[in-house]
Amino acid sequence: MFDCIIVGAGPAGSSAAYHLAKQRHSVLVVEKADFPRTKSCGGGVSPAIAQWFDFDFSPVVQNHVSQVKYTFKMGDPAEVQLKDVTPMWMVQREQFDNFLIEQAIGQGAEFKSGVEVTGASLQGDTWQVQTSAGTFEGKYLIAADGANSTVAKLLGMSNTATIAAASLQVPGQVSDRRKVTAFFDFGSLKNGFMWCFPKADGYSFSAAYVRNPQGKTDELKKHLTKYAELFNLDASQGEYQEHPLNLWQENRTLHSDRALLAGEAAGIVDPLIGEGIRPAMFTGVKAAEAVIGALKGEANALADYTESINQSWGTNLAKADFLAGLFYKAPKIAYTLGVKRPVAGQLMGKILCGELSYSQVAEKATQKLKFIPGIG
Repeated sequence: MFDCIIVGAGPAGSSAAYHLAKQRHSVLVVEKADFPRTKSCGGGVSPAIAQWFDFDFSPVVQNHVSQVKYTFKMGDPAEVQLKDVTPMWMVQREQFDNFLIEQAIGQGAEFKSGVEVTGASLQGDTWQVQTSAGTFEGKYLIAADGANSTVAKLLGMSNTATIAAASLQVPGQVSDRRKVTAFFDFGSLKNGFMWCFPKADGYSFSAAYVRNPQGKTDELKKHLTKYAELFNLDASQGEYQEHPLNLWQENRTLHSDRALLAGEAAGIVDPLIGEGIRPAMFTGVKAAEAVIGALKGEANALADYTESINQSWGTNLAKADFLAGLFYKAPKIAYTLGVKRPVAGQLMGKILCGELSYSQVAEKATQKLKFIPGIG
């Protein structure tokens, strides 16, 4: 019998496992993929995550980004040198995720990879979790198994609509200048955008339809290939993967009887810039706190988790969703009169680095955008 069973060993699941195990609770993490596994993701991480952990992430940080270059339809560039921020981290997800789960194992968590969950039922006060490796029992259950969460479906909890996204990992030489620069392109992808993050020995290109649930994936591949060619890279040498993103859309219930949703299973991805790692880890940390409270007998611990996520990240991401709605009404005008302005570029960079929230900048941004013809 485990104090908690966690399904999914991504940033949310591993963060929850680390904090639970650190408090000497028995934890089992079940992951359907064999670790370390490849993961379709840009790999940009806000250094703000460090405040939630007591270990050093530098072994898996490949480089640090202190500049941002914006383009519209791969032209009309605007470059911003970020000021007064801790540079954003660039990581390879297979290394980063494996590092995280190793930290949890080091605290005493048990980890089973290559194991798929096939069923889950609450028997009295005990979760019976059926897997391809047998049945396991736990007092509490955390679903951290991604955008199309199997466990959320088994729990009968609603899944929000996902949007199409993809990534293209291309090897190549990265100049010193590019190693410190993140790239964002608007306008090429209708109702979406693309971004490029440099790594030690190549680039991670990503694209997502943040305002178009019906967006076609074949368009993503076409535009990502063209984007890579802009960097004088041979896209045919890259690895292309498609994946859904579960964007935050509205406040939702993230708990049921002795169970919680975390990470993309909770629909916690930023609806404006697609950031998912930091909010996922935040939900993992908070989910662990909730389970620890419940194990101590706190009657409202799980309900308080839902309230906490909705009030903190939910409110903030609702502002991001509103700004995305304004921006994509007239993206060219919004880009020219909004993103290209040095102040706006700095604000977006600080949000990426975790040093500003949408709630802090939304009112000012709205005042600027609402008077733009076609948007207001």
